[in-house]
Amino acid sequence: MIKGLLLGIILTLAALCAAGYVYLHLGYFYLGADQKPTFAESTVAMGALDAATDRRSEDLKNPLPANETTITDGAQIYLNHCGGCHGVPSNPDSEFGKSFYPPVPAFFKAPPDMEEKPNFYIIKHGVRWTGMPAFGSTLNDTQLWQVVTFLSHIRTLPPAAKNVFDPHPAPPAAH
Repeated sequence: MIKGLLLGIILTLAALCAAGYVYLHLGYFYLGADQKPTFAESTVAMGALDAATDRRSEDLKNPLPANETTITDGAQIYLNHCGGCHGVPSNPDSEFGKSFYPPVPAFFKAPPDMEEKPNFYIIKHGVRWTGMPAFGSTLNDTQLWQVVTFLSHIRTLPPAAKNVFDPHPAPPAAH
């Protein structure tokens, strides 16, 4: 009796897996990036991303001080590498960022709410299937931590960091 029940469960699971495989490989699952992520995708994927980054980043520690220089340097790197997708003060809702699936977070509208350690990990290693690249091969760890420090202080930027985003900076004062 138990043997038959277990065999039935195993065969049912195998049939479901086979049906899912066929469904995916015959192209019935829509993979376009022009729709809103489903509840299941958002819940499962974000939960998995949070768990994976927390596990892999637990031993990291930001070695940089959260001073004006670090934040301003991070703002410049952000402007050059991140702002096109994640927005800038003059364009917080990047149209380019909205075209991704899932849509890219707009950090000047909704600042990141994650700790610095997982934020560093994501910036360094990227996120599969989202368009978030791994910047670990183009930026060194100091630059990555500068961006993380900038993002951690995005709500209260010092004047020098705000000036990075000013398209018409004031001319230097004459001496």
